[in-house]
Amino acid sequence: MNINGTLVAQAIVFALLVLFTMKFVWPPIAAALDERASKIADGLAAADKARSELSNANKRVEAELAKSRTETAARLADAERRGQAIVEEAKAKATDEGNKIIAAAKVEADQQTIKAREALREQVAALAVKGAEQILRKEVNAGVHADLLGRLKTEL
Repeated sequence: MNINGTLVAQAIVFALLVLFTMKFVWPPIAAALDERASKIADGLAAADKARSELSNANKRVEAELAKSRTETAARLADAERRGQAIVEEAKAKATDEGNKIIAAAKVEADQQTIKAREALREQVAALAVKGAEQILRKEVNAGVHADLLGRLKTEL
């Protein structure tokens, strides 16, 4: 066998193999590689989009958190003001009620003082009559001497 003939035959077979590979094998492989590259590119684009959406969502969340914090602080301050107002109102009501109780107690004390004075006057008048009876050694009729006893009460 001739080396040149074998070499030419191998070159022809190799050329046929290359043509067959380029015609039938290479296009599906290239299509699969292109499809994979497009999927990877789509995945990267989706990841970038998701990353930017996540960033935007984080910004919105931070804004909402800041808004809720300010609203909460405002509500707490309002509740504290209301609490102070309720406490002040309760203090005012308690003071008014205390003043009413003190006034009623003073009126009652004045009435009891007047009653006690009247009772003392009656007792002093009775003692005066008994003393006069003892001095005069005779009985004094309260009905007869009512005018005298009335003047005695007013003097006391």
